[in-house]
Amino acid sequence: MARQPAFFIPHGGGPCFFMDDPRGVWKGMEHFLRSLPEHFPERPRAILLVSAHWETEGFALTGAERPGLIYDYHGFPAHTYELEYPVAGASDVASEAAAHLGRAALPARVDHGRGLDHGVFIPLMVALPRADIPVVEMSIDRSLDPALHMAAGAALAPLRDAGVAIIGSGMSFHNMRGYGNPDFTAPANAFDRWLSDAVAMEAAQRADALARWEEAPAARLSHPREEHLLPLMVAAGTARGRGRRIYGEETLRTAISAFEFNDDMEGTDNDLQAA
Repeated sequence: MARQPAFFIPHGGGPCFFMDDPRGVWKGMEHFLRSLPEHFPERPRAILLVSAHWETEGFALTGAERPGLIYDYHGFPAHTYELEYPVAGASDVASEAAAHLGRAALPARVDHGRGLDHGVFIPLMVALPRADIPVVEMSIDRSLDPALHMAAGAALAPLRDAGVAIIGSGMSFHNMRGYGNPDFTAPANAFDRWLSDAVAMEAAQRADALARWEEAPAARLSHPREEHLLPLMVAAGTARGRGRRIYGEETLRTAISAFEFNDDMEGTDNDLQAA
């Protein structure tokens, strides 16, 4: 079974890909998400997706056989609360993940009642519209400790060798005051350059840099609260090799990127696949 990659992807703004977009704000991001399956070496057994929109004490994983959807966005058109994504869960993967975390002394539990929030179903409806790969959602820890989340990624790394693709779903820039504001363009670009460079470092250097992400240029301007960055820490923690940027563009006057961690990749360049 081929080792599956790990990713950090942007999930956009609410249900943005399923609304009118006359200015094409989200078209580049949508194009990137549609291309995501091209990065799988073979069809994954399942996807474990870490969402910025689920915070718990310790880590939690969805275990429902047919998880429902949580429309955790507000003020959008009525039809966006009727979206469907009838994907299967993977309780065996959830249990394996919880066991891996437990062996690393990281508290984890399986939640058999929770559904999938929009940090999961919105990007996957674009990337995998047939809903034919089982999905497990994982929470982030309320401590918001970057080192803890990289440790969780390291604990989960064996799942990649068991056919499970790991995806962190957040936003590389997430400041609601900054979207559309030209005053944030330069700071967002500075943080994005730092983040792309950090991802491309050797594993030990990367872990040190990401643990101290608040020291990066415009760090707190880019993330007043870091919940949308922490899924990247989990994805990075799964990797023993360098990562690379696989998507980047300016969206709403801010730099937005996605990253891949694939230990079979040749080279270390941050190749850019912008639309």
